[in-house]
Amino acid sequence: MQARERVKELISSRVSLAPMAGITDYVLRSLIRENSGSALLTTEMISSEFLTQSKGGDILMRNENHSPISYQLSGHKPWMIAECAKYLEKYADMIDINMGCPVNKVVKGTDGCALMRNVELAQEIVRVVKSNIDLPLSVKFRLGYTFDELNFVEYGQKMQEAGADFITIHGRTRSQMYGGKADWKKIAELKKNVDIPVFANGDIVSIETAEQCLEESGADGVAVGRGALGDITLIGRIEKYLNSGIYQAPPTLEEKVEALKEHLRREVELRGENIGVKFVRKFYPYYLNGFTGASKLRGEVVLLPTLKEVIEKIDSAIMCAKQ
Repeated sequence: MQARERVKELISSRVSLAPMAGITDYVLRSLIRENSGSALLTTEMISSEFLTQSKGGDILMRNENHSPISYQLSGHKPWMIAECAKYLEKYADMIDINMGCPVNKVVKGTDGCALMRNVELAQEIVRVVKSNIDLPLSVKFRLGYTFDELNFVEYGQKMQEAGADFITIHGRTRSQMYGGKADWKKIAELKKNVDIPVFANGDIVSIETAEQCLEESGADGVAVGRGALGDITLIGRIEKYLNSGIYQAPPTLEEKVEALKEHLRREVELRGENIGVKFVRKFYPYYLNGFTGASKLRGEVVLLPTLKEVIEKIDSAIMCAKQ
């Protein structure tokens, strides 16, 4: 099957989990899959330098039910990325190249969004990777490096010319990082000027924002990032609404707390108690958002070292809030 025909199948749900470094790990991907149908999952960003040296580890883990899943690579050395992409073929349904990460340590290494300032190198990466894999290839990038460098339309065209089969675009510049508001209307300019599918990313936090984004951008679908944190049902709810018109309400606070406890249990099972409990601390603000006294509770649970203590503290706080 031709790669571009295969892409249509992989993105047929019209929604994907956006890659987030240190966030979209095996456990979170599993939880989201269990609460969705055929949404495209994406791994956290995998450094090609790291993968070349280590050959993986937990970051590569997947289950069969994770499909469809895209593995995202970062880097700036075309042949190294290509070799890593080839290695990942046994895990992935699609390979994605990160050309949008705005974090300083990434762009200083000329990776991520720094590639938007080096179109020739970005094209070479796509060409070399595409020629070495049998999977569809996608790229993720932003509107530009700064507001004075909004080259996303030309950039998308160049990626398509080099062989990319699919684009995900974050509606902010690198200089914005994650501040301000994503400009979905600008994404419409890209969509009109390329022939391959485009997913819009940025500020998709509900069914309503997903619908508005699609209306303004004309994109083929949406990629959900931070909106899925603390709500493992969001991607599945968007998927159901876009494909069947069925609206499901967001989870209650009690349901979010139960999801948090399950997230904790699985991370502890995967990483061991010490590392697992610490790993989930970054998720507390999202799961506990809206809870009366959430700030105080977060301040208490981040100090607790064991799974049992964290769950007991959360259960106790919920019980008190109900009285």
